[in-house]
Amino acid sequence: MIISILNCDKKYGIGKRNGLLFSLPLDMKFFRETTQGHTVCMGENTLLSFPGSKPLKNRTNIVLSQDPTHNYEGVINVHSFEDFLRAMKEREISDTVFVIGGASIYRQTLPYVDQVLLTKVNADGGAEVFFVNLDENPDFECIDEGTPVMDGDLEIRFTTYKNKNKKEII
Repeated sequence: MIISILNCDKKYGIGKRNGLLFSLPLDMKFFRETTQGHTVCMGENTLLSFPGSKPLKNRTNIVLSQDPTHNYEGVINVHSFEDFLRAMKEREISDTVFVIGGASIYRQTLPYVDQVLLTKVNADGGAEVFFVNLDENPDFECIDEGTPVMDGDLEIRFTTYKNKNKKEII
């Protein structure tokens, strides 16, 4: 199974200045527990945004860099979107694969995911980068709206969307 996992503000904003919009301890805990022991797939900028630009521990990290001279330690390095998809498909045979960003990676992989685990934040984060509004996308159906909970001083909701029209990776 291939799953995109992310949070967004009420305008489907997901980031600014190559960073997250909010500090959400509950959402971070959910992300950590959900992806632990699995494969995470990301673009180069997402890897570089991590502390020390180090891959996430206890996970297989697949990183797409368009620059063939950029190879990072402790990750599976790929240098084309086609190779990125192939690496995801290979891992999907024996593992759950999570797409973890950034915006371009989310957008390009969206047709190929089975589900989107989307934490909705009831606030405007002043985003510069946005995710697709899944509520207006005919290929996606919200199968779990979640219950509103407080994460610090922000109301969040853990939602799950199913891709009704998943495109197979060839």
